[in-house]
Amino acid sequence: MAISAKNRFKAIEQGILAQDRIVRPSLNYWQDAWRRLKKNKLAMAGLIILVVLSIMAILMPFFSSFQYDIQDYNSTNVRPGGEHWFGTDDFGRDLWVRVWWGTRISLFIGITAAIIDLVVGVLYGGISAFYGGKVDNVMQRFAEIIYSIPYLIIAILLIMVLGAGVSSIIIAYALTGWVPMSRLVRGQLLALKEQEFVMAARSLGARPGRIIFRHLIPNALGIIIVQITFVVPSAIFFEAFLSFIGLGVKVPLASLGTLMNDGALSMRLHPHRLLFPTAVFSLILLSFNMLGDGLRDALDPKMRK
Repeated sequence: MAISAKNRFKAIEQGILAQDRIVRPSLNYWQDAWRRLKKNKLAMAGLIILVVLSIMAILMPFFSSFQYDIQDYNSTNVRPGGEHWFGTDDFGRDLWVRVWWGTRISLFIGITAAIIDLVVGVLYGGISAFYGGKVDNVMQRFAEIIYSIPYLIIAILLIMVLGAGVSSIIIAYALTGWVPMSRLVRGQLLALKEQEFVMAARSLGARPGRIIFRHLIPNALGIIIVQITFVVPSAIFFEAFLSFIGLGVKVPLASLGTLMNDGALSMRLHPHRLLFPTAVFSLILLSFNMLGDGLRDALDPKMRK
């Protein structure tokens, strides 16, 4: 009896073979970087601390019955307690409100300086790297001249012209703070502009602006983000130093630098006036450094596993 053609063959189940199955979900560059950043406990701790400090700096002054500039000579140099959590200063001003207000001012200066640094530095470095030759040579010599001028001299000159204040500090830092960012971007883009995708864009007639902003800068965005996390604490430290030597924010406006300066003058008799602003200042710098180290590892393709 002949076997029918239907029984000669055995049907194979349709589906994906075990060796062809995708075990790991498909992730893009930023999703993979975020996944690796979450595994870094120190970086996540730094990010959480920064978020908490930022929220407290924004909200805490609104939920207090005291104002940062209201003086009460009946409550001068009160130690930390139930009514004044961080105590008071020589003029009876509540340090709880002044510390968080100063944190707000310091973060504002740091973030604003970082934005200016990002815009100017990335544009300058991108143009210098893309055109190269004489353009790159002239732009880099100009950047070296700017970078050779100390921050402190520029700050003192601006304060003499514009007066002490937040705007003078931001302008003083922005005039020279963009140079390291421009050098970093230039170095990255000099290597990237010789890649095949840039040559393909040029052969298709893409304009220089499109090549810089659509092809070169996005491929260097990881290291730019890492650099920004170091620019912000650097600007905050610069503001604190100027305020500490009396060239910073005008009284009664508070910053962490002015609060530390006031606290240092009465450190022996009233140590709490120096303790609290210094603790917040140190937490901010430490958190940015931990986050920056974590981002550097997360955004580096060589660190992938």
